[in-house]
Amino acid sequence: MSLLTIEHLTQRFGEKILYEDASLRVNKGDHMGLTGQNGVGKSTLVKVLTGEILADDGTITWQNNIKIGYLDQYVEVIGNSTINDFLHQAYQPLYEIEEKINGLYAEFGETSEGKLLERAGNLQTQLDESDFYQIDTIINDLANGLGIEAIGLDRSMKELSGGQRSKVILAKLLLEEPDVLLLDEPTNYLDDTHIKWLIDYLNNFDGTFIIVSHDYHFLNAVTNCICDIEFGKLTKYTGNVEKSFAQKEQNKESYLKQYHAQQAKIEKAEAYIRKYKAGNRATMAKSRQKQLDRVERMAPPGSLMKPQIVFPYQSIVASLALITNGLVIGYSNPLLAPINVSVHSGEKVAIKGFNGIGKSTLIKTLTGKITPISGEYQYPANTKIAYFSQDLTWKNDYLTPLAYLSDCFPKKTIKEIRTYLAKCGLPDKLVNQQLRLLSGGEQTKVKLCELTMDSSNIIFLDEPTNHIDIIAKESLRQAIQQFQGTIVIVSHEEDFYTDITDRVINIEEMIQ
Repeated sequence: MSLLTIEHLTQRFGEKILYEDASLRVNKGDHMGLTGQNGVGKSTLVKVLTGEILADDGTITWQNNIKIGYLDQYVEVIGNSTINDFLHQAYQPLYEIEEKINGLYAEFGETSEGKLLERAGNLQTQLDESDFYQIDTIINDLANGLGIEAIGLDRSMKELSGGQRSKVILAKLLLEEPDVLLLDEPTNYLDDTHIKWLIDYLNNFDGTFIIVSHDYHFLNAVTNCICDIEFGKLTKYTGNVEKSFAQKEQNKESYLKQYHAQQAKIEKAEAYIRKYKAGNRATMAKSRQKQLDRVERMAPPGSLMKPQIVFPYQSIVASLALITNGLVIGYSNPLLAPINVSVHSGEKVAIKGFNGIGKSTLIKTLTGKITPISGEYQYPANTKIAYFSQDLTWKNDYLTPLAYLSDCFPKKTIKEIRTYLAKCGLPDKLVNQQLRLLSGGEQTKVKLCELTMDSSNIIFLDEPTNHIDIIAKESLRQAIQQFQGTIVIVSHEEDFYTDITDRVINIEEMIQ
């Protein structure tokens, strides 16, 4: 029996049709990956399933009494609760049972009614059969597995960075043990060690899950089926990403042949109608028009635009690109021991370490966004820095990509900016959409485009692959390889950077 049935789903986002008359069944035990190019509507589909967005047409039917857990990275945290308090909220129903038991015993002390003890006993059995007396152990084990222990369970939720917050919200969701997990990019803020932990957890998860992720190595390890969004349809394949994409290629070739054959017939019919609609054969032309109106037209193939990302290089004469001397980073307190490193010109360096240790803080310090607590860093004369931040935040997200980049580069013509955006994989129809209406991957391409529009000799990339599809990732890999200058990259996708970097700096070795 299906846990979830989607029938005749149609959804538009702005002028874009995401799905048209799409259907899907999700069965008990499905460990499903949701895949597709940037902008096809993966995250939107998750929001439709949770009711956050109402479908334009079609029906979404969940099996009765199903408990759904959704990874909402923007959930409101009320008050000044600590991480520990927040995680304990996952067991609120059990704490309410304990309160009822205490209330019944208190009432029995006043009335001596035997029924109160019987009710208290039944409730106590519920607690005994649950995980109530292992709550602290379970929370500590999960906090260790996801690296939350290193943040500190006594930290206030309001003090956390976006990445730390997302990790804690994921932990609470897992503690709640829903029947169905809906996870949108769960690995974005996890490092390699904690991704491996999550893979083990999901492989042992008895329930059903649907995961949106552009990390296909991760999806390949945890899925037994794939729902791919393409041509406005939801297509379910059996097997992990590797097996599913082999099936997809065969289906894609078949679809394209059928689409082009249908287009040829439509064009032929339209030509006949234009030629004879006012002549002797007007009646036949009208008949052809009626036939044409009844044709169920296949959705056109999605954009197969392949990005061609290129980072322009500004030459510099120097043997070392960066030197740090006793550099201490952090906000009010140091995150790491004093850092003493040097990076050679033209070197490609990856920075590794568990989430929350200070990788982004280090990059923000080296790019001048944050003042160091003490120590110093030095660049040679004529250094030109470019910086990609992982945060998809904009000063004005009502601007279009065209308007935003025009403000950044007022000397560039509109035609030039359109060309840059096209090379970074953003279709022309999206350049005048507001930034807030673009998908995470499309916004990331706008940010990458900004780096391609001005030359530099050292580039800092903080999780640049978080939201982009596999085609854009490959283009980014090539851009990094071909850049003649220095690149410092932070990425949780070890497969992405291993072959294109000269060395890895593990800052876990610099913990105080």
